Amino acid sequence: MDLIYGIKDKPKFGKVVLFALQQLLAIIAATIAVPAIVGHNLSASAALFGAGIGSIVYLLFTKSSSPVFLGSSFAFLPSMFSAFAGAATLGLTEQAGYWGLIIGALMAGLVYVIIAIVVKFCGVNWISKLMPPVIIGPTVAIIGLSLSGNAVGDLMKSSSEGGSIYICLTCGLVTLAVTMLCSTYGKKMGRLIPFIIGILAGYLCASFFALLGKALNNPEMIVINYSALKNCGVFALPKFTFMLGGNEGLQAVTGKYLIALFAAYVPVAFVVFAEHLADHKNLSSIVGKDLLQEPGLTRTLLGDGVGSIAGAFFGGCPNTTYGESIACVAITRNASTISIWGCAFACILFSMISPLVAFLETIPSCVMGGVCIALYGFIAVSGFKIFQTVDLNKNRNLFVASVIFITGVGGMVVSFGAVEIRTVACALILGILTNLMLSKED
Repeated sequence: MDLIYGIKDKPKFGKVVLFALQQLLAIIAATIAVPAIVGHNLSASAALFGAGIGSIVYLLFTKSSSPVFLGSSFAFLPSMFSAFAGAATLGLTEQAGYWGLIIGALMAGLVYVIIAIVVKFCGVNWISKLMPPVIIGPTVAIIGLSLSGNAVGDLMKSSSEGGSIYICLTCGLVTLAVTMLCSTYGKKMGRLIPFIIGILAGYLCASFFALLGKALNNPEMIVINYSALKNCGVFALPKFTFMLGGNEGLQAVTGKYLIALFAAYVPVAFVVFAEHLADHKNLSSIVGKDLLQEPGLTRTLLGDGVGSIAGAFFGGCPNTTYGESIACVAITRNASTISIWGCAFACILFSMISPLVAFLETIPSCVMGGVCIALYGFIAVSGFKIFQTVDLNKNRNLFVASVIFITGVGGMVVSFGAVEIRTVACALILGILTNLMLSKED
């Protein structure tokens, strides 16, 4: 891809602020959604703070050579539920459950560290042989396609009770249209910040309908909820996970609980490792540089693993490289890691400024759905670009791609007790097994 800003380029400060804000808007919804889903008083602002810290750790390990943000991982949702459920089953307090989140993330992070050590001594060529383009391309495409339902669901979802689906659809499509127009026809700056402009356009559209709905006393026209802005204060320190757990929670952790955490977190870490590879292969194709060679898979794994531990210590959520962030790089053609640094610091700053966190929470779901159609679509298309080099005249390649696409689009999920192998990992694993089984064709 013809990048406007390369990995080591340093845009002017004013542009960096805008680029950082754009990355923040791309990752904010998913990052704060995880604590909201898990519940147990986990803080969205703490998750945002943890994502910022985790991304800084990742950038330090990768020597600022990999332009991707780390946010809350959905793959670990079952593990996080198990941390609290396991504590309750063993008669432990909820405070022990908070420490379970931290200890579980530590175990998962250590899996990454161990794999990184293996890669350090064995190299990465075995990975290229195990996962050639016929596997990586469709898997990257599935990452985007598997999220398509979320994007469409958000596009037609109101953030206020009684909001009309047609108003939601209008606001979301306005957001998408403005984003696409800015990215395609905008001047240099417009092409670099299409998401900011698109989200602002969608937000204004939703606000216009809200004002009109108030004037006409028609709740169906109101799809935006401003309640988060009420009594939000000015400054507040997030409720960090280690603070919620306290000394009492740490002292309550038992050996049986540690075994339960190991079973809940460690298998998922191997699954997320597969997604780590796919994300970095995708990002490599975008920036025109093999990131598994430089800065190297060892550094990316260490950054991801230690970043997850740091993120969970503060926000409770293990982190992972975000496809939304990668898509943002692809669409804007801005691969400068300074933007990721800016986004990380913005997350930390915003998490402590209550009105800013509240404002981000008021962005309507339908507006974010419009943005996500573009983001997730670019992830899928990036996978198809990797897949272009594959010879589909060979039955082996046809079957490998078929297995990955059908199991991925079909949403295959396999559970073993508390361990859940999610769609992307299922598709990737079956693709690898199919490729190995049919290897004699060569």
